Amino acid sequence: MTLRKRYTLFTIFWIIFILLLFNIFVYLFVINITTRSEEQSLTDKVKLLLENTHPEQLATYKDPGLLNDFYNVNELIRIVAPSGDIWSEEGSDKELLSQPAVYYRSHDSGLMTIGGKRVLYMRVPLYEGPIQVASLEIMRKMNTLDTYLQILVVALAVTSAGAILFAIFGTYWFTSRLTSPIQQMVSTMREIDRSGKLRKIESKPEDDSAEMQQLVRAFNQMIERLDRTFARQKQFVADASHELKTPLTVIGSYAGMLKRWGRDDAAVRDEAIESIAREVERLQNLTKSMLTLADAEQEDWLNLETFDLVPIVDELSEMMHVTFGRTVRVNAANGSVFMKGDRDKIRQLFVILIDNAIKYSKDTIDVTVSSVKQMVRVYVTDKGIGIPENEIPYLFERFYRVDGARSRATGGVGLGLSIAKRIVDLHEGQIDVMSKPGHGTTIMLQFPNRRG
Repeated sequence: MTLRKRYTLFTIFWIIFILLLFNIFVYLFVINITTRSEEQSLTDKVKLLLENTHPEQLATYKDPGLLNDFYNVNELIRIVAPSGDIWSEEGSDKELLSQPAVYYRSHDSGLMTIGGKRVLYMRVPLYEGPIQVASLEIMRKMNTLDTYLQILVVALAVTSAGAILFAIFGTYWFTSRLTSPIQQMVSTMREIDRSGKLRKIESKPEDDSAEMQQLVRAFNQMIERLDRTFARQKQFVADASHELKTPLTVIGSYAGMLKRWGRDDAAVRDEAIESIAREVERLQNLTKSMLTLADAEQEDWLNLETFDLVPIVDELSEMMHVTFGRTVRVNAANGSVFMKGDRDKIRQLFVILIDNAIKYSKDTIDVTVSSVKQMVRVYVTDKGIGIPENEIPYLFERFYRVDGARSRATGGVGLGLSIAKRIVDLHEGQIDVMSKPGHGTTIMLQFPNRRG
C-alpha cells in the first residue's frame, strides 16, 4: 500500500472516530438538557397548581374543573384517589388516557415509552393536613423534542458525511503535494537507472514542507556527490590510461627493436633492455601508487592511535640522509608533539612531502613540528625551484605535474600529493602550499590535537 493511501485511510478513520464520539456526545448532551428542562417544567407546573389553588382539602381535590387551567396538548393530568378512582382528569391523547390510573404514595418522576414514543411522567402525593388523600399524576409526550432530536441526528449525519468527504478530498490533495517530491525522487531514480545519467529533483521551495525540502536537498547533494565521483573516476581512468600509454609504447617500441636488430647488435640490445627495465619500474611505481590511492578512498583506511610525531620525523630525516645523502633538519621546540591518527599513514605522508622536497631542491630541507592552540602544525620547507602561483590550486589533482618532463626525469607519476591530500583529509586536517618560483616551497600541515 502506498504512503498516500495509508495516510488517507488513517486520516479518514481517525476523523470518523472523532466525529462518532462528538455526535454521541452532542446527542446525549441534548437529550439530557431537554429532559431536565421538561422535568423542571413539570415541577414548576405542580408548584404553580398547588400554590394557586391552595387545595389541601379533600373537596377541592374532587373538583372536576380543578385542572382545566393547567392542561397542555400531548399531556394528561389527573388526580387519583386511594381507591383508584379518578377525581379529576384533563387530556386528549388516547394513548395517555388508556393508561390505568394508579394511586402512588411517594414522589416519582422519569421517562417511559408508550406506543414507541417517549413519555415524561411525574407523580406527586396530595395531602389534607398531614394525611395523604390522593396523588397527582402528570404525563407528557415528548413529540416535539423527539422531532428536534431526529432533525439533530439528520443534521449531524449530513455534516459528518460532508466532513468525511471534505477530509477524503483534502487528505488526498494534501498527501499528493506531500508525496510529490518522493514520487519525483522515484521517477528520477528510475530515469537514472534507465538512462545512466544523473539528474537532480527540481522543486519549488515554497510548495514543500521543511522536511521535504531537506529530503530533496539531501537527494540533490547525493546526486552532486555521485556526479563528482563519477567525473573523478572518468578522469582517473583517462589519466591512468594516458600514463600507462607512454611506458607501454616505449616497451613495445624497444621490444620491436630487439626483434629486428637486437639479436645481432649488442649496443641496441643493451639499450633496449635498460629502457624496458626502466619503464617496467615506472609501471610498478605507477601501479603501486594507484592501488594506494584506491585504498585511501576507503573510509576505514585508518588505524587510529595516539603517538609522538617528532620521533617519526627524526627517523625519516635520518633515512633520507642515508638514502639520498641530503640533510633534513627537524625543529621541534616542544620536544614531543602528540597527535591521534594512523602512525603508518602519517609516516607515508611525510615520506611523500620530504621526497618531493629532495627531488626539486638541492639545499637542506627543514621540517618544523609544533603544537599551537589545540592544533598540531608542521612545516616542510625547501629552497628549490618553487611552483608558479597559478599552478598551486592543481597540485593535489591526480596525475597533475607542474613540469611533466621534469617529473618523469625524477620518477614521479603525479599521484604522491593526491595520496598526501587524502591522508590529511581522513585525519580531518588541512594542507596549504606557499611557494614562489626560484625561492623554494613551504607546505604547511595542520591536524586537530586530539589525544583521547
